[in-house]
Amino acid sequence: MSSDGDWGDQGYSAWYARVSGVGSSLAQAMIVPVLAVLTALIIGAVIIALTDVDTLPLWGSDPAEAFRLTMDGIFNAFKALFLGSLGSPRAISETLFAATPLILAGLAVAVGFQAGLFNIGVNGQMLIGGMAALWVGFSLDLPAIVLIPLALAAAIVGGAFWAGIAGLLKAKTGAHEVITTIMLNFIALFLVDYLLKSSIYQAPGRNDPISRPANVAAQFPRLLGDHRLQIGFLVALAAVAFVWWLMYRTTMGFEFRAVGFNPDGGRYAGMSVAWVYVSVMAVSGALAGLAGANQILGLEPYRGISNFSGNIGFDAIALALLGRSHPVGVLFAGLLFGALKAGGREMQGAAGIPIDLVLVLQALIIVMIAAPELVRAIYRIKTPEQEAGTTMSTGWGS
Repeated sequence: MSSDGDWGDQGYSAWYARVSGVGSSLAQAMIVPVLAVLTALIIGAVIIALTDVDTLPLWGSDPAEAFRLTMDGIFNAFKALFLGSLGSPRAISETLFAATPLILAGLAVAVGFQAGLFNIGVNGQMLIGGMAALWVGFSLDLPAIVLIPLALAAAIVGGAFWAGIAGLLKAKTGAHEVITTIMLNFIALFLVDYLLKSSIYQAPGRNDPISRPANVAAQFPRLLGDHRLQIGFLVALAAVAFVWWLMYRTTMGFEFRAVGFNPDGGRYAGMSVAWVYVSVMAVSGALAGLAGANQILGLEPYRGISNFSGNIGFDAIALALLGRSHPVGVLFAGLLFGALKAGGREMQGAAGIPIDLVLVLQALIIVMIAAPELVRAIYRIKTPEQEAGTTMSTGWGS
């Protein structure tokens, strides 16, 4: 069924049925990710216990007291994590603020995954999109209601253009998108450093890669008074709704998923696989561009600096995996990682837990997601295929 030679009507029918059902059961698809997070938290609790150097010696002399202190330490750590992420309006604001660029970047990777493409160039697309938004933000003197949409449109175009290069190379030459997007990351990084030192962007009186700030009208308004949460989160929610509509309610989205499941099936159905590759990368880059705009126009001091995208593009890969490449799944994965980032600071300050533990928890979640069979084995979860093959005995001869 994977080769053109034996692709017939029966194979096409099976392929069409499979593609039509992709993403139809989000709840079933999220069972393993949820259990992966639970398992990572349990392992994290064990790590907290093992790194409590003051309590470990007591296990030999007073196990009961050691157990009490260990449980208190674990409880205080997770209590601080909860309070720092959800325990107050400011904590919730910080969680949503941290989740905003992660959701947008995660959607960018998820769209590529659904089409069978691995867009590892989100960082570079964020940089180009953010710089395009920044140029609009400080060059035009317009009201906020006009300037902000124009800046977002510039970010979309910039990110789509940069990712579209990799899509075009994939379509025309067969160049693997992982290689091309990695190289484009480096090109974008050094191109941005060059632009930040140019007369177009550089702040007056500076000789380092720092841009002039965006106009006040281009800066994202805050949603909750003095809290940092701003309209970028609403943009992220709109992007989630758009990607869901695109992927599951449009012909274009069906073609994306169809080619991702089997390019031969797409060709057999008359789809232009080359066009799909370019379109997928453009949509993916557009979402990444929005994430870049958020890092410029939604984050003080509202100016460009070297590598302002940070590691968000690589975190986005984990988000897309955790969310099973479904836009709603990516939304919840982004909120989880935002909560870990916001709560991690409280863990460090209130409970004395190193901030690196948050990175360990994220890494454990990724490991569990990358090994779904291990999670299924731990919790004895059957795959859909195993459940379909299970026969319940209801009488003689069953």
